[in-house]
Amino acid sequence: MLWIKAFHIVFVITWFAGLFYLPRLFVYHSLTDNEAEQARFVVMERRLYRFTTPSAILAVSLGLWLWLGFGFSGLWLDVKVSLVALLALYHIYLGALGRELACGRKRSPTFYRVINEAPVLLLIAIVILVVLKPSF
Repeated sequence: MLWIKAFHIVFVITWFAGLFYLPRLFVYHSLTDNEAEQARFVVMERRLYRFTTPSAILAVSLGLWLWLGFGFSGLWLDVKVSLVALLALYHIYLGALGRELACGRKRSPTFYRVINEAPVLLLIAIVILVVLKPSF
């Protein structure tokens, strides 16, 4: 089980690295009007999303394995699983935003900066739930 936990943590870290960096790329992409730079950002965004997606799948899969293997239960776990589901939806949403940018549809840099904060808040909440396991 320790190997599963170790790899779960590794994939969670790589998933979050992508979730933190991809919206920053969107900010920089939205600030440029240079076609060559825009094309470069499209490539970078696609590659990062394609790297991050398997990390997300492995993090969730290994998390489920740990959940079933250890038999954790409680309201804290229900809340954590709900937050991870939100995180997965956020991940999918970032993919949709990347496709929008690739088609030339930009939003304001402020929009991308604001959505960049979502994974930070989710990370804080998830870590607190896992470490403290509050009984509410």
